[in-house]
Amino acid sequence: MFAPVAGFGVTFATMFRKVATTEYPEVKRGTAARFHGRHQLNRYPDGLERCIGCELCAWACPADAIYVEAADNIPGARYSPGERYGRVYQINYLRCIFCGMCIEACPTRALTMTNEFELTDSSRAPLIYERHQLLAPLGPDMVAPPFPMAEGMSERDYYRGQVTGPTQEQKDFVAQRDARTTEEGTA
Repeated sequence: MFAPVAGFGVTFATMFRKVATTEYPEVKRGTAARFHGRHQLNRYPDGLERCIGCELCAWACPADAIYVEAADNIPGARYSPGERYGRVYQINYLRCIFCGMCIEACPTRALTMTNEFELTDSSRAPLIYERHQLLAPLGPDMVAPPFPMAEGMSERDYYRGQVTGPTQEQKDFVAQRDARTTEEGTA
């Protein structure tokens, strides 16, 4: 007999409490330090890409959300210090479950996850991210590949972190390449 009255008592008591609601689009909360958000393909300090096109991330993905197609590097103009690089790299965020298995499988630590979590769109196509969307932006001292590896350095030196930035030869190579491209574009 008193059960319905007790239920109304709980409802009546909570009606006047302050609601702890975050106004999401206007006020954004921070994420945890190890939050699994959008993926990022990282670069070495001189600008070469870390991805060597091994496809281990695609094999490790339980949702089959990653597609990698590798191509061979040309010795004088490389995209990565390895023999190959990821020419085509796609992540389908309609399938991705953000588990991080691809990060664990990457032997060069090319793939990491950022704190970006707002991945919505009104159509399907923009949620399939391409290589150029996933690549980390060039830093202030980096140069855009393709260009030769640092003089006297090997793949192992890159992996060990002995390359700290682009050499003058790399900068000159990129400047000459860009000048040729500009001349061909105006001709």
